[in-house]
This record gives sequence, C-alpha cells and structure tokens, in this order.
Amino acid sequence: MAGLVPPGTTAVPADVSHTAHTKHNEKTDYMNLPCPIPYEERHREALMSLKPETFEGLRFDFTKGLNQKFSLSHSVFMGPTEIPSQSAETIKIPTSHYEFGANFIDPNLMLIGRVLTDGRLNARVKWDLTDNLTVKANAQITNEPHMSHGMFNFDYKGKDLRSQFQMGNGALFGASYIQSVTPHFSLGGEVFLGWSAPKVGHWLCCPI
Repeated sequence: MAGLVPPGTTAVPADVSHTAHTKHNEKTDYMNLPCPIPYEERHREALMSLKPETFEGLRFDFTKGLNQKFSLSHSVFMGPTEIPSQSAETIKIPTSHYEFGANFIDPNLMLIGRVLTDGRLNARVKWDLTDNLTVKANAQITNEPHMSHGMFNFDYKGKDLRSQFQMGNGALFGASYIQSVTPHFSLGGEVFLGWSAPKVGHWLCCPI
C-alpha cells in the first residue's frame, strides 16, 4: 500500500508536464509565419456548402484523356434557364446546348478552353513563371456586342503574404493583399477601381 497515491493527489507523467511547460513558454516567431491562403479563395469552402451546384433538367459530361497532359471534354445540357424579371414570378426559358472543351494541364502551365453551340468561347490560362509569381487570364468571347470580356491576374506569393493585381477590359483594375499576423490568423483587403464604380473595397480577417 506504500506505493499508492494519497487521495486528492494526481500523478502527472514527466513527459506530459514537460510538454505543457514547453508550450507555455513557447513564443510566436513573427519572422517565420506561414503563408496565408489566396485572397480569392477565402470564401470557396463557404460557397461549396451554402451554394451547391444544382440544376434543373438533364446534364451529361464526358472527359477523354489523350495523354498525361491533354484531354478532351464533352458536355450536354437540357433544361430551363432563369432570366431576370421585375415581378416576383420566376421566368424560365427552355434551353439546350452542347459544350466542347480542350484541356492542357502541366505542372507550370494550364490551358482550358470551352466552345458552346450558342457561339460563346471561354478560355482560361494559368502560368507559373516562378515559384512566387503566377499569371492568370480569363476571357469570354460572345457574338453579342459589348458582352465579351477578359481579365488578367498577377499573383505574388511571399513567405507570409499573398498579393494580387487584376486588370480587365472596361478600365477595370483591382488589387488584394493578405498577410499572416499570427500562425493562426491573417488580415487582408481588396480594392477595385473602374469607370462604373469609382472605388469599392473591403477588409477581411480569417483564421489559417
């Protein structure tokens, strides 16, 4: 009975006590903070949960890989399309279209193109110039006047920060910046400048 622990006394293993003591005395190294997530992806998980990709009608997708880097895709959609209306009633128009796509995916270069039967052409480019600098481009070309648009993004990835500069047609410019403040917390902001909206911006704080 001499080896029993007296009532009211809790035995703490030496390794657990040492770990707790080390974490208590551990200080944050603000010169070695992690790199935050890209500013444009801050709401991606929330959108995937709150706004799932749903549709009404029939949809068929098929992708054929020709080699390790190049693939073709085919998509058929038949169903109603909602159009804006001033009344409370939703207006739906029966539509159907076929989409042909070509994809080239390389570790440093990604090219994606989509052509629809209604005359729309969607193109997307992502090119990693270096480990820290990436160029992105998105474009949509249509037969409707003044409806085609394009956007260029220049992304810089630092040790504990990310920044992006955007430039689009119609004199649209934008910039974003996000910085790690602690190992588990980051702050960022975004601003846009264009002819239609003189200046629009907002700040964001998010955990890592």
